[in-house]
Amino acid sequence: MQIKLLSIIIPIYKKEKTILKELIKLYSTLKTTPYKFEIIGVVDGTNLDNSLVEARKLKKPEVKIYGYKNNKGKGQAVRYGMQIAKGDVVTFIDSGGDVKPQSLVMLLEHMKWYNADIIIGSKLHSASIVKNYSGFRRVLTYGYYLIVKLLFHLKVRDTQTGLKAYKKYVLENVLDKLVIKQFVFDIEVLAVAYKLGYKRIYDAPVFVDFGKSTSTMFGLSLGKTIALFLIDTIGVWYRMNILRYYDKGRKKVKIFDTDINMWVNTGEMTDKHQIVINFVNSVFSRLGRILHFK
Repeated sequence: MQIKLLSIIIPIYKKEKTILKELIKLYSTLKTTPYKFEIIGVVDGTNLDNSLVEARKLKKPEVKIYGYKNNKGKGQAVRYGMQIAKGDVVTFIDSGGDVKPQSLVMLLEHMKWYNADIIIGSKLHSASIVKNYSGFRRVLTYGYYLIVKLLFHLKVRDTQTGLKAYKKYVLENVLDKLVIKQFVFDIEVLAVAYKLGYKRIYDAPVFVDFGKSTSTMFGLSLGKTIALFLIDTIGVWYRMNILRYYDKGRKKVKIFDTDINMWVNTGEMTDKHQIVINFVNSVFSRLGRILHFK
């Protein structure tokens, strides 16, 4: 397997104090590899702070920084970057500094070894180096792994580490079907890809240090974040197995988001299930609004 162009997406949310340093580290790491690459930074909410200005201080031809005014969630930021990406392999790495850039090298080696459709960084891989990993975080990771295994039968153990790589042809068939904009975008991509027949999904070791992480939970409490994760996860399962939303031939309702200049799915369909779908979407939407209320 040969990688002609590697696209690396980094979603950016309220990182004006750290993003330039993170981009420099990422760029420096990639320059030591044999890959031709592009770094795509996406600022999710340019009206929140000066992240866009800070990120654009790195003047390199391989680095491209985009942004839109209103915060829409990590999932939407990553998807925005994926739509722009030109590489035949597309990766994303979380901002915040907990996932170290050198993890990308091992991720790509595993993708080549397995000729994988998707490769995901996993804290639970036997070769991973994970520092300052609290017992509570471990419980959350294992608990969510069991939920994902039960609902989607995916053969990977850690779906939420912020490092993944995809073949471009997988994304070309998956992105147009997605609904989630924030918390479980990762799961929706994996579950839909697996359903469409992209079974070569494997994990790879990562180097993660939570000690100096600046990752955020979008200003929400831990309890609300966990609840929203569960609601969105069940929502993906419901759309997949009950509504059959992701099936080929389903006509989806889209709206044009002028802020990001993209068509996005509303989660509704234009077939006989419309009334049921609208009701379910309204329930999930109401729960989301309640949990976001401060």
